Amino acid sequence: MRKAAVFYNPLSGRGQERRLRDVNDVLAVLRNARIEVSAAPTQGHSPTGEQVRQALADGCDSVLACGGDGTIHDVAQALVGTDTALGIIPLGTANALAHDIAAPLSPVAAARAALTAELRRISVGRIEYCDLSGSSAALFFLVAAGVGVDAHLFYRLDPFAKRRLGMASYYVKAVHLWLTDKMHTFVAEIAEEDDSTSRQPDVSQLLAVRIRNFGGVVRELAPGASLERNDLRVVVFRTRSRMKYLAYILRGLLGGKWKIPGVELRNAIAVQCRYPADEASSPDSRIFVEADGELLGTLPARISIVPNALTLLMPRNRA
Repeated sequence: MRKAAVFYNPLSGRGQERRLRDVNDVLAVLRNARIEVSAAPTQGHSPTGEQVRQALADGCDSVLACGGDGTIHDVAQALVGTDTALGIIPLGTANALAHDIAAPLSPVAAARAALTAELRRISVGRIEYCDLSGSSAALFFLVAAGVGVDAHLFYRLDPFAKRRLGMASYYVKAVHLWLTDKMHTFVAEIAEEDDSTSRQPDVSQLLAVRIRNFGGVVRELAPGASLERNDLRVVVFRTRSRMKYLAYILRGLLGGKWKIPGVELRNAIAVQCRYPADEASSPDSRIFVEADGELLGTLPARISIVPNALTLLMPRNRA
């Protein structure tokens, strides 16, 4: 690392004063290591991409994302397909990717770890979807993409509550949806590496996962998932039983190996999701799509894998 750009989310995770103090501490670590470094707050999804592209044009060999998974998601869009390395300084709410790569959760320790990190080339996910204005769109993702109940959670989640209450806001909203959500179903077509395709009707939730450890209550949401793999670990819920949803969450929390009827795990290179009749019948029956914890839009959606796509600064203490 010789020249780096640091982008931080001014609204992510912590109080503003503490957040700015953390960012200044990170900059001090880098400058003490004789790294030429600049810093700027992110300005939203599309503007962040332009900010990162300008940093690449200025000759930065590394870009550090200071924030949560949403901030990393925004920064990574402009880094896919380049040789510039992505580093992670966890300042968000869930910090799932940071947990998975065993990045220190202290900003200063994470900055020091970035200085000695390994350069690891990884595959990323790609999701094509219908945005909330009705237009086709596509984005890359590093952690997971979800269709169904989990995306509905992000649709219903109050951003103010998220900033104020952190993970507690997720848990409260998740319990509310568990008790009340109608769980509309859709059709998923899963393509595997051997060129076989299976059609899965009556799916209420699908997750395409890239990481093993989410941290927190969820922990191992999709056993077998890994950034080292060149595929997606797909969790398919062909059930609307609330007790089976709860059993699956408890399975991950407790590290259990038991099978849940109606829940399958598959390896895939692509997944196509659509409404049973190719379109939603009403606004109330819309099925939402999310990636890296950010609401994107609705069905139809196609999720795929992009091999050898991104260079990640991987802490050397990773197990």
